[in-house]
Amino acid sequence: MPASRILVIKHGALGDIIQGIDAYAKLRAGHPGAYIAVLTTPPFAGLFAAMPWFDDVITDHRAVVVNLLQMMRMRRIMRQSWDMVIDLQCSGRTARYHQFLTPQNLRWFGNAAGASDPYPDFAGVNNTSRMDIAAGLAGGDASASADLDWLTNVDLPPGIVSDDLQNALVLVPGCSPAKPSKRWPGAAFASLAVLARQHGHRLFIVGTSADRDAADAVLQGAPDCTDLVGKTDLPQLAALFARCGYVIGNDTGPVFLAARTGTPTLMVMGSDTDPAMSAPAGARAGWVRAAPISDVTPAQAFAALLKL
Repeated sequence: MPASRILVIKHGALGDIIQGIDAYAKLRAGHPGAYIAVLTTPPFAGLFAAMPWFDDVITDHRAVVVNLLQMMRMRRIMRQSWDMVIDLQCSGRTARYHQFLTPQNLRWFGNAAGASDPYPDFAGVNNTSRMDIAAGLAGGDASASADLDWLTNVDLPPGIVSDDLQNALVLVPGCSPAKPSKRWPGAAFASLAVLARQHGHRLFIVGTSADRDAADAVLQGAPDCTDLVGKTDLPQLAALFARCGYVIGNDTGPVFLAARTGTPTLMVMGSDTDPAMSAPAGARAGWVRAAPISDVTPAQAFAALLKL
């Protein structure tokens, strides 16, 4: 029998999941014999399944309240004899789960009203630190930290070899379509690419198929960039980041991943991003910010990147 049964809630998005990596490692180190499951959404189930800290991945389709079948399923999940639930999502949805779907005596770490173990005021605290603190309150080992070998130890995308990457700069010009104001203009990325090429850097552009327009805007001004948009899965992308020289991009999940690999990574921010809350965490991570985001100049960004 495991020492305890622990449910961690982390729905997404990608950047938030990456920011929680140390917290997951701390929880496992503090509860080495426990059965630890994570509740997440289907797009991230595979990522969590690859992590070495969880025994099971449970999917939450985040159905509307009137979907009674899914609500009954979630009620069964929340009542599976958990010794504690650690809410790393802290959303209105997870607060409703606590209020309506869980046993009254269930130990709940979170900010839901009536939680047995409420979090402190996290105003102005970086997301990474928030989750680390939450893990510590739930018995996690504060000294533990995570590596990404489980994710990055894969082959690079076809045609790319490590020897070509030591001085390479990877551009991440896309971001959530719902937040176009978080996008540094494609022309600015292109100007930075030209500047980097003049300094001897090889250039790559990455993203998903949804980032095609953003990438094409960069390629118009910097056609010699190697286009990898839509050509990498997440492990390949992580491997590319871990082996390259530099990464620069918007406030988007892959930039948090790049920062976490330890590669010099710069996030370009606009007024939608609060660096106190959402700056990327990493040994050589940094950011530049202006309102509007287009006021960040390519020369300013390139100089900040080289300082990392």
